[in-house]
Amino acid sequence: MKFWYQQSWLQWLLLPFAWLFQLITYLRRKAYQTGIFASWRAPCPVVVVGNLSVGGNGKTPLVVCLVEQLQARGIKVGVISRGYGGENTDYPFLVCATSDPKKTGDEPVLIAKRTAAPVAISPNRQESIELLYKAYHPQVIISDDGLQHYKLQRDVELVVVDGERRFGNGLLLPAGPLRERPQQRLPTVDAVICNGGIAHEGEIAMTLAPDVAINLVTGEQRPLNQFSTVNAVAGIGHPPRFFATLQQQGLTLLTQHAFADHYAFQADDFAKIDNAEIPLLMTEKDAVKCTEFAKDNWWYVPVSAQIAPTQLAVLIDKIMSKVTQ
Repeated sequence: MKFWYQQSWLQWLLLPFAWLFQLITYLRRKAYQTGIFASWRAPCPVVVVGNLSVGGNGKTPLVVCLVEQLQARGIKVGVISRGYGGENTDYPFLVCATSDPKKTGDEPVLIAKRTAAPVAISPNRQESIELLYKAYHPQVIISDDGLQHYKLQRDVELVVVDGERRFGNGLLLPAGPLRERPQQRLPTVDAVICNGGIAHEGEIAMTLAPDVAINLVTGEQRPLNQFSTVNAVAGIGHPPRFFATLQQQGLTLLTQHAFADHYAFQADDFAKIDNAEIPLLMTEKDAVKCTEFAKDNWWYVPVSAQIAPTQLAVLIDKIMSKVTQ
């Protein structure tokens, strides 16, 4: 919603509903904290990577980074996700690199392809963990999103903040983009990671760094600096971030095409976008949904979460302290 990130009369019209949402959210969280609502503890440590606002903030690249770091230390990691955007109705479901993103959602397939870690999806996160634990017996579970899923107990909470958009107008849904108030919630989490922009005091700075473009058809990898003029497509939470990333690499964007987050691409969507003479660049998250009908001039740009080594070590050590080896 554009009005969440600018002054608008509509936010004031919706303010009473935001107050009601805040009350319900507060009472619900207190009910879990006091035991009025039952919560469930997994048989291994759970790390939740979430956010306070609606929309893409960069959680998935951080999940990939954490998984890779833990795997490098010999830790067996499992990942759970709601599978948002997928059409699957058979839950829980194990996702692999070749799963159909139309059924499972794009982010679980991306994570499985990048890390080779076992990934399970379900709106019921307990079911996902039980399936993973039975099949793989992981030492730690990382939850991609689910900060407000208080039914699941967690050992570490990490919040990702969009460093450019921050918290928009600072109001709760539906008047603003927030699920919870930052003033009350952020002091309770283990770390706040700022994706892009300028990190505030106490936050860990993270950037998303591209290195190469990968051809969807051939798998060829080519440095981004070998491209000049391109067309760009993005169906993510904040498409301008992807377009800006390409421009920062010195690329000229002939056209920019923004789609909704988790957009289910079809071949027809590219009829007026694609030009065989010009490379078409997209995000890795979008690419997993376009492989079946991709053309030779289509490339995706994977990004990696970049965090200062000392700060990344603090995050990993915090997780490792919960793991029984």
